[in-house]
Amino acid sequence: MAASLSCSAGFVLGMDLGTTSVKVVLLDAQSKTVTDSSSFPTNSDISSTSDTHAKEQDPALIIAALDQCMDALPKDKLKKVKCIGVCGQMHGIVLWKSKSGCEWLSEDEIIRLIPKDVSQLITWQDGRCRADFLFSFPKPDWFTSDRERVTATEQSQCLVYFLCVEMNYCVSMNRLCDHMSSSLKDAGFPVQLLPVVVESGAVAGHTSSECVYSCMTDKGDAVLNMSTSAQLTFGMPAEFSPPNSPDPLSPVAYFPYFHGSYLAVAASLNGGNVMAIFVRMLDLWMKEFGLEVNESTIYSQLIQSALAQPNTDLTVTTVLLGERHDPTSSASVSQISPSNLSLGHVTRAVCRGIIENMATMMPPQSLQAAGVRCIIGSGSALSFYGKDVDSAVGVAMVFNDQT
Repeated sequence: MAASLSCSAGFVLGMDLGTTSVKVVLLDAQSKTVTDSSSFPTNSDISSTSDTHAKEQDPALIIAALDQCMDALPKDKLKKVKCIGVCGQMHGIVLWKSKSGCEWLSEDEIIRLIPKDVSQLITWQDGRCRADFLFSFPKPDWFTSDRERVTATEQSQCLVYFLCVEMNYCVSMNRLCDHMSSSLKDAGFPVQLLPVVVESGAVAGHTSSECVYSCMTDKGDAVLNMSTSAQLTFGMPAEFSPPNSPDPLSPVAYFPYFHGSYLAVAASLNGGNVMAIFVRMLDLWMKEFGLEVNESTIYSQLIQSALAQPNTDLTVTTVLLGERHDPTSSASVSQISPSNLSLGHVTRAVCRGIIENMATMMPPQSLQAAGVRCIIGSGSALSFYGKDVDSAVGVAMVFNDQT
């Protein structure tokens, strides 16, 4: 994250506002080494009894976790911070009221941000927007060719259609803005609400470019990032040009990268969140037996059991949350036998299923055809995935321990 920022002296402060936790690192700008770091869970999920598909979080608790992280870092080093880099959740939405969305409080020379007139954070995992609802909107071609008869409500619907459907299929924001801006302006839509388009390679905070740039060391490298979701990425040849229109059924999308090049990205909706759901299931089962076990203890035991069980014939298809290119897909368990129902077998099968799903989205032959010789694994959770990656993807993985 912070490794791609440049600063001649002092420290670089990197903030990662994740789906379940907040992490802050201090990077020495000259040596580019991490000197200090801290991480705290946000515990910000808001449970919904009315809609099981709702995924919302309390912004105040996320900011509170960030404050905890900052308080844990050395104050003398924080005073020498020259650059700040921020990354976070994927397509989350927070609405705030102009001029009163937050307030700043100063206490003991420490200034804190306090959310005020803001909505809950609707995370990228929210599942209340159904595909049939999205596709009920007017199609983009109809909007551009017949805009004289389009009402203000329908204009907004068309924009929502583009943002929800086209971005869901991983269309470049640059292409989206170029395509829509003039038509929207002519129709009276407030185009100032749209993001500013910058040249590829400029600092714009693009998530996939950021995590790849800080890990990739060679043109033959691919990057596997495993956090709440999962992404497998590699750089396309310099002469590559993406198709004019994205294929909504393709699991691979192409994003602008540095120097006019493109990244091939297989972005799965199923990653660490699948393991989190597995842990939550075990927790609920134990509570029904009257047992209280901390989630961190469950995670620790799962890791130990999986490491002690290097192989399993149990098969778990882990497409628990569907995929962008196949929203109706679901998870399954097969090859069940009395000998493979231990915690180690099941955990190993879940981990392997997550990796094999990535291999289905971006097959080994496509990686080999692109000249990929090594996969850089990013994320501490990948430390016990190594053999699964090697066998599923057909390319050896090297774990990147850079924070």
